[in-house]
Amino acid sequence: MLTVVRSAELPASGRTALFEGEGYGSGVSFFLVDTPPGGGPVLHKHPYSETWVVRAGAVRITADGVDTLAGPGDIAVVPPETPHKFLNVGEDRLEMICIHASPRILQENLEER
Repeated sequence: MLTVVRSAELPASGRTALFEGEGYGSGVSFFLVDTPPGGGPVLHKHPYSETWVVRAGAVRITADGVDTLAGPGDIAVVPPETPHKFLNVGEDRLEMICIHASPRILQENLEER
């Protein structure tokens, strides 16, 4: 059976929405990131891979201590158990989809905000 989840129904932190697939029979979860300049999460890791699709803005991704810049249309993948974070380094909002290869978000923060 098809399930449609309206974006307004998703839990949000600021303008970033969270979809966890477990409750919908999906094997993936994701964040619909919409963050201002200077925004982004603390260093963390997951027991599965994470894939980012940059839709708008400029982002610096730090994975395993290496910084990489990405922009609209770029796709980045970080392997399981790799410490990583990202930061909106542009002058406008960053819009990015952060796809977690898991029906639930499992995250271990490695630093504090």
